[in-house]
Amino acid sequence: MIKLSESTPFAEGGNRKCFVHPNNPERCLKVIHAGLLDEIIKKKPWYKKLRSKNSFNDNLREKEAYGQKALNSNNPNIWKHLARWYGMIDTDIGMASETELIKNGNEIAETLESYLFTNGLTEEIKVSINQFQEWLKKNLILTKNLLPHNLVIKRSENVLSIVIVDGLGSQAFIPLPNYSTFFAKKYVKRRIKLMNSRITWDLSGRKGSWK
Repeated sequence: MIKLSESTPFAEGGNRKCFVHPNNPERCLKVIHAGLLDEIIKKKPWYKKLRSKNSFNDNLREKEAYGQKALNSNNPNIWKHLARWYGMIDTDIGMASETELIKNGNEIAETLESYLFTNGLTEEIKVSINQFQEWLKKNLILTKNLLPHNLVIKRSENVLSIVIVDGLGSQAFIPLPNYSTFFAKKYVKRRIKLMNSRITWDLSGRKGSWK
């Protein structure tokens, strides 16, 4: 069992804490906040409470997302913009989802959100965003909404690449994109449109609804 109770997370979201693996600094361990699942279920309408508790578990949903059809290939380009997933591992504060930790040298990669707030929409990041979105369309990677804080920037020889570290998986109510190329294309185009809308919203002062 991995001991994390005395470790400090390097990042923390609404649902999970992210730790550097104590035995492997190239990997990230994502652990759900204690008691969160019960709180989530408590706030859901009655008909959603009929679902199993596991259906609200972000780690289990991430495991399912990494099993999507687009990732079941030997194409190395699939991982150009996506952190690899290594499975579930037991820790002293709960089960963790173990993923690749994206770094630049010895530093954990900054988020796209952080970059945009510091530098704005530079020409180099515009190129990176375009390359990332072309990769999504070419490979039909199914994601939830592509929020800038769930994307990080990998630097290699002064080239910036955007990498997904959270938010993988379809959030379509009817899972047609999982089985149909036609619907997958429409779904991915919609995620890209929403990603651009979110970036504009972030940089314009976050007024109104970003959708």
